[in-house]
Amino acid sequence: MAMYRILVVEDDAVIAGQIGKYLEKWGYEVEAVRDFADVMGQFVSCGPQLVLMDIGLPFYNGYYWCGEIRKVSQVPIIFISSASDNMNVVMAVNMGGDDFVVKPFDLEILQAKIQALLRRAYAFTAPGAVLEYRGVLLNMTDMSLSCHKKQGAHGENERIELTKNEFRILQSLFEAAGGVVSRDTLMKRLWDDECFVDDNTLTVNMNRLRKRLAEIGLSGMIQTKKGVGYLLGETET
Repeated sequence: MAMYRILVVEDDAVIAGQIGKYLEKWGYEVEAVRDFADVMGQFVSCGPQLVLMDIGLPFYNGYYWCGEIRKVSQVPIIFISSASDNMNVVMAVNMGGDDFVVKPFDLEILQAKIQALLRRAYAFTAPGAVLEYRGVLLNMTDMSLSCHKKQGAHGENERIELTKNEFRILQSLFEAAGGVVSRDTLMKRLWDDECFVDDNTLTVNMNRLRKRLAEIGLSGMIQTKKGVGYLLGETET
């Protein structure tokens, strides 16, 4: 199982292929963007722990997509570009980039930078800092939920901050990957050994969470398995 997922946003197929092959040897799971009109769609479905971003891309440049990613995620982003003048480096940092690698680059140096950045970014969290289910991302580091809604030419990003209980409910459901999670399991996850908590308290929390999900178009995401518990169902992204 790969330690980290990396999304490569590079329109030169040869370079993207070389990066992918090299990083996979180091145990990374690598995915390359193919539809450059919908980079965010692939970002959401991939749920990467790091993004390698070229600046010169079809449709919109790397700065634009970096800005879009930053609306929903603080995932580390390394810019890779032959445009290495000071203006581009400054722009990359201002748009939310974490590092800048100049083409042509040595793959060993790129891997070392990736390793160092991942170590800094996830030193206090598990490698899977983002859980993904059918295009919906649960961010483990800031307790937020985000999705990319495909409406119009480029769609839009939705993001909500979760309360502690909302986050724990979703974390349990995401970790079960579509399987059923019993009410007892959820109650233990939420309130540990506080057995005096009324069963109705979970229902209230669940109803509140469902209302919040409906506000961003995810009304069918949590399904009830009568007499058993809950599971993740269809999404509307």
